[in-house]
Amino acid sequence: MREVNYGEAIREGLREEMRRDEDVILIGVDVGSFEGINRMSTGFSEEFGSERVINTPISEGIITGASVGAAMMGLRPVAEIYNVQHFSAAVEGMATLGGRLHYASDGHASAPMVLRAPYRNGGDGNDSYESWFAHIPGVKVVMPTTPHDAKGLIKSSIRDNNPVLFLEHALLHPPFYLDELFYEHKGPVPEEEYTIPLGVADVKREGSDITIVATGMMVHHALAAAEALAGDSISPEVIDPRTIKPLDKKTILDSVKKTGRLVIAHEAWKTLGIGAEIIAIVAEDQEALSALKAPVVRVANPDVHIPFIPDKWKFVLPNEEDIVNAVKEVMSKG
Repeated sequence: MREVNYGEAIREGLREEMRRDEDVILIGVDVGSFEGINRMSTGFSEEFGSERVINTPISEGIITGASVGAAMMGLRPVAEIYNVQHFSAAVEGMATLGGRLHYASDGHASAPMVLRAPYRNGGDGNDSYESWFAHIPGVKVVMPTTPHDAKGLIKSSIRDNNPVLFLEHALLHPPFYLDELFYEHKGPVPEEEYTIPLGVADVKREGSDITIVATGMMVHHALAAAEALAGDSISPEVIDPRTIKPLDKKTILDSVKKTGRLVIAHEAWKTLGIGAEIIAIVAEDQEALSALKAPVVRVANPDVHIPFIPDKWKFVLPNEEDIVNAVKEVMSKG
């Protein structure tokens, strides 16, 4: 099977969906004239024309509002936001319009739109805000971590009849500029048509001793940690939810019931992050709660803002070593 990188996989998915359905449009700052963020829309203007590849002013509120309106009129917009730092300007369109439309109309209307944005902790997109949007009824949140998943999930997101926030980790994209933290990830992607359902997790590594649920870049750190822990005769199972809303509760609960131990790793702030929701899900399931042999540990950002100085990021950003230490802590108690 051929291997492609993360950005190429998303670009392929976008192009295939625009070819498949003429109602799919791309909207955002410079998506046509300058080919979008990370050159994600290279060649799209030439192929689909200016009526379907639409440049906008530098206003996230306009981008989101126009996308909701277009979706209400029967189109399927894919909106591009420069990065998650600008999400505050886009929240109102998703929360009070897109996410509420289906409920407010008693199911007679919907806003099938995708809001794409790169994110990362550190650098120019320096926070993880996925929990903001996951809290909104009617909005789905997707966080792919491999090229295979990214392509299948962008296609499913476009076809979904709900507003979808599609988060792309910036360090998985080929960088515009020299970035020593860039993680060039290539992986197998089928040439034939495929989609991945929203709300279905993937067990990236099977194990028997402890469950690690990780999101975003932490999936790659978790897999590296699992390799290191294997040398200490510890067998971690690594689960990538892929979508944090809807969340695949069954896969997580089944794994916890099997291993009896749980570590959760995410880049967002620890307080009220997705880790807290996963712990609540386990606590509310009597069988999973009874299976726990030790307290759950979360690996996440402390509740501080990311330092402006890159040399200081190591003091706040979670990494492979943090996951290894968390697993050993849990194993020592159970």
